[in-house]
Amino acid sequence: MDGNYYMIHDYLIFIGVFAIFFFLTIGIYLFSQNQKLKIRNAKISEANKIIQQRLNEVQLEHIGTKLNPHLFKNILNSVQSHAYQTYMSLDKLANVLDYILYESNNKFVSPKEELNFALSLIEINKIKVNPLFDFRIKSRINKSDEVYEEKVFAPLISVDLIENAFKHTDFLAQDSFISIHMELEGGIFTMKVSNKASLKNMLEKEKSGFGSQSLDQRLKMIYNDYYSLHKNSKNGIFTAELTINLGEFYDKMRYS
Repeated sequence: MDGNYYMIHDYLIFIGVFAIFFFLTIGIYLFSQNQKLKIRNAKISEANKIIQQRLNEVQLEHIGTKLNPHLFKNILNSVQSHAYQTYMSLDKLANVLDYILYESNNKFVSPKEELNFALSLIEINKIKVNPLFDFRIKSRINKSDEVYEEKVFAPLISVDLIENAFKHTDFLAQDSFISIHMELEGGIFTMKVSNKASLKNMLEKEKSGFGSQSLDQRLKMIYNDYYSLHKNSKNGIFTAELTINLGEFYDKMRYS
């Protein structure tokens, strides 16, 4: 009787040890597989990031190749329409072309460079307009801002908003106007553009959409959570307001 008891006892101990060893082995195996899976997923995730980054770069390059010829055409048309102002036109045109040829290929320029370009572009577009037209151009730029001369501004970002205002304004209407306000303060850049459009332009905008898709794409790919772009229309007045937190974006660039 005692012999059977001890045999059963030893057998149960053996079964318990075997079960512990078995489950321990299974646990170690599953843990090992889980770690390998995590490493594999991390590599896949990293590869996806690299692919997405390269895709974004290709898309930006593609957008740039479509943007520059269009810009050249509009600028040259403006200059040609008023030959009697050739000297001033060519002076501004030289600044704009230098910027497009030598700076726009860079990934980033300084707000100082982009703002000077924007003001020259505005002056060129004003050439084809009656001198009495209601222009409201205002810039409030803090030149001592820490990002004013830092390479944090994507080149040609201001083009779409300026070109859109001149393109869709009815310059013959008595109540037409163009208002452009640019500001840099506390690392935050703001550009607000408004214009009164004709009925024809309003219908065209309803069909084609307000503003440029290329601008939205570039802003999202470059600045992601560091920008906002709001567009609206009311009583024939179209307004687009762009805000970019260049200060926080600059900090991200420095510490990433």
